[in-house]
Amino acid sequence: MIKKDIDKRGGILLEALPYIKKFWSKIIVIKYGGSAMKDKNLEKQILKDIILLKYVGMKPVIVHGGGSEISEEMKKRNKTPQFINGLRVTDEETMDIIEMVLIGKINTRLVAEINLPISEGPGNGVKGIGLSGEDAQLLTVKKHQISELGLVGEVENINPEILMILLEKNYIPVIATVGVDKEGVRYNINADTVAAQIAISLQAEKLIFLTDVDGIFKDSSCPSTIINSLDINKTKELIELGCVQKGMLPKVEAAIQALQGGVKKIHLLNGKCPHSILLEVFTDSGIGTEIIY
Repeated sequence: MIKKDIDKRGGILLEALPYIKKFWSKIIVIKYGGSAMKDKNLEKQILKDIILLKYVGMKPVIVHGGGSEISEEMKKRNKTPQFINGLRVTDEETMDIIEMVLIGKINTRLVAEINLPISEGPGNGVKGIGLSGEDAQLLTVKKHQISELGLVGEVENINPEILMILLEKNYIPVIATVGVDKEGVRYNINADTVAAQIAISLQAEKLIFLTDVDGIFKDSSCPSTIINSLDINKTKELIELGCVQKGMLPKVEAAIQALQGGVKKIHLLNGKCPHSILLEVFTDSGIGTEIIY
């Protein structure tokens, strides 16, 4: 290996050092979903990156969605997915499908990957544990104000106790976004909103949204107009101007809620970009869009 390559690699490690020190023992909440979930090789790489955060002293918490896999399962059962304002209309049969896919399929898959032995998978001995909002009253919800949505809930209360216990015992919690109301009725909940509320309840250092695009743009048709850093007022202004649209809108609205609730910083990253989490957390230039208060 030539000296130039050695110096470059050494420089990368040294660049990461102050960030490792700064974020030691800090809680990092990661919302995982979208297109990155469709590519299983990419999924393994994302989990490796999250596990690296754990090994350098951070406390990652994963909140996952699974919209595309839910829609695929619905179509197999001859049910047509319907949405109102980006939220899935959820009857009892759809709720059963959501639970099966989120808890029985995706959540168990992610946890199994994290827990694979050192020689077989990304986990390298790290312990992952799966949860849903039904566990230890983690997510108490109320019925959404749009009654036509059916069994869609809004977060009413977070009980972070179980998460704090697991983090202290060095587990990586992996949370499926199903919750219950005070009568025990199960509800589907928007994963972006859950991630924000979980981050608030834990007073997380960072909330990272893995999205399908590189970040927020001044002009969505021009990638060169990506905005690297925003404060909360400028973010609200961009929403009013229509620069934040479609699937990015609920993430940005959740980001604003998280900042107002005490979360230090929000990152919107393209989950399809290799090692996007590591590039954002451990490098000076970062990647994607960050939002601060």
